[in-house]
Amino acid sequence: MTSLPERAARRCYSAVNPIHSALYFSPDLEREFARAGLDHPRAAYFAARSAPLGRVGPGAVTATFFNFKHELVARHIPQAWDSVSPEGALDARLRATDTLLRRLLGEETVASKELAEAAELALRAAEACTRPGRPLYAANADLPVPDAPHLAYWHASTLLREHRGDGHLVALMAIGLDPVESLVSHTAGGRGMTPKWNLASRGWTAEEWEAAKERLRARGLLDAEGELTPAGTELRTGLEDETDRLDRAPYEHLGAAGVARLTELAGGFTRAAQAAGAFPADLIGKR
Repeated sequence: MTSLPERAARRCYSAVNPIHSALYFSPDLEREFARAGLDHPRAAYFAARSAPLGRVGPGAVTATFFNFKHELVARHIPQAWDSVSPEGALDARLRATDTLLRRLLGEETVASKELAEAAELALRAAEACTRPGRPLYAANADLPVPDAPHLAYWHASTLLREHRGDGHLVALMAIGLDPVESLVSHTAGGRGMTPKWNLASRGWTAEEWEAAKERLRARGLLDAEGELTPAGTELRTGLEDETDRLDRAPYEHLGAAGVARLTELAGGFTRAAQAAGAFPADLIGKR
């Protein structure tokens, strides 16, 4: 097996993941779930993402999603299942994905041989993902692969995203970052969502955000201005390196040439989606 260039797997994941994530920022998802009686965006998100797990309660969602406040989850789960079954939620998210990708990428791209090729490559990578200890990946892996290439590509991006995400939570637990501390330190590094978006979507209060900052300062990970210290940067770098280690199998399975080609194709789709407004302009940043 050809060894991968340094960071090639992470670059590939970063190119693929936005197509998965764009669904959760789209009006298409909210419209589909509003038709089922879930007219709150958090309810739609929790139902859509947890549906592969079945009719779970709030504890399972909090555990697997990690950085959402439990009280926010419990406000919507399990009540959401009174409006839409997990099976209905899976159908709704695929309908929303179809609408989303046609809108962001255009009909020509959706029908292109390049998108079909990307779906094939991403699915091939996902063949090497593993189920043990990865509940969100494993639940999605039990779902059938959609026939349409653009939906198959979204499904594969979901498998790769949840596989990496499940491993990332293991790494977070190992270094002792709790849910709010993980959000604060990610934002402080300039790669996470802004505090405004985190507080609006994750359910934490401004006081809980500041308390997490103080805990990180006490550990020497944040400075007085809320920036990562050298120790904090080292911790976050090590966290991502460990996440890479836990997530290397899919990309090693695909091989260097396949990873390079998938990165190229996925990067083009992601740039097109971003140019079409897939994400809010103020989503990422320190302020």
